Amino acid sequence: MPTPTLHWSGDVNGSLVIIDQTRLPGELVEIELTDVDQVWHAIRTLQVRGAPAIGLSAAYGVVLGVRGAAGGSEAELRTRLSEVTVHLAASRPTAVNLAWALKRMQQAADQLAGRTPPEIVAGLLAEAHAIYEEDRAMCRAIGRHGAPLLADNSGVLTHCNAGALVTADYGTALALIFVAHESGKRLHVYVDETRPLLQGARLTAWELVQRGVPATLICDSMAAQVMREGRVQAVVVGADRIAANGDVANKIGTYQVALVAAAHGVPLYVAAPTSTFDLSLTTGDAIPIEQRDRSEITHGFGRATAPEGVGVYNPAFDVTPARLVSAIICERGVIQPVNAERIAAMLAK
Repeated sequence: MPTPTLHWSGDVNGSLVIIDQTRLPGELVEIELTDVDQVWHAIRTLQVRGAPAIGLSAAYGVVLGVRGAAGGSEAELRTRLSEVTVHLAASRPTAVNLAWALKRMQQAADQLAGRTPPEIVAGLLAEAHAIYEEDRAMCRAIGRHGAPLLADNSGVLTHCNAGALVTADYGTALALIFVAHESGKRLHVYVDETRPLLQGARLTAWELVQRGVPATLICDSMAAQVMREGRVQAVVVGADRIAANGDVANKIGTYQVALVAAAHGVPLYVAAPTSTFDLSLTTGDAIPIEQRDRSEITHGFGRATAPEGVGVYNPAFDVTPARLVSAIICERGVIQPVNAERIAAMLAK
């Protein structure tokens, strides 16, 4: 990505700069966020999206939220930190990376106990920078571990967007494709448009075109047909939360893609960092599913596409059972087969 998805500009008094993903692919626009409410709004309205990028934005959002309290006491700063983390945690409920990043920032503050408030704020910014750099390394590692799973001269189906736009670097699911492509493998990517917000059409297709990876855009309802025609040899998706047993929460429509892939004997690979695992949940049944506004379906991108008064159900995510997942690729390696024992062993490394 010639323009990073997000980055911090300046010192502790600086700002968080993000690509406004709601403007893609028509416009590549960066926006500057200078307070925690702007970060909350950017996460909630999908100006920044994808589990890792949400976590990164929240980490920097903590800095923006607490730095105004640097002139008071340590107790006042800690009270403000608690308020900020609770506020940011409410922006989107499904992606566990959000809670993970906020918890890590709180732990960083705890380790700075006894320092002056300005020193604590500076330490929080350093911690956010560390999370950012770790995310970049994570992307590359996922790509290295997962690229061998994609055969030369093969078709790969994606759903939603899990590329550079959701991380600080290569992405998660698309990292496999980018690394394989750069190694000389000839891949053709079939991109689900991903209704209702078209993250596949607007974002994944845009990223693939930017990097010169051959790609074909399809409607979500066409996935079964392209598999039936033998055009797809692997499905690669990201994840917003993974339960201890390997059940995967991802963008709505992933579950039906997984069912279709299983029916056609096509492996489904999930790429996600270890921060996406939530071992407090035994299965995916307890994963909270965000409900989005009805207008996303009835008035897609501002134009009425349904009659007034019709009922609407708009969950943003679904849960794919672990039995339908061929492997999970994280920065530490490949989890295969996908079960609680293999996951626990990988995360214990």
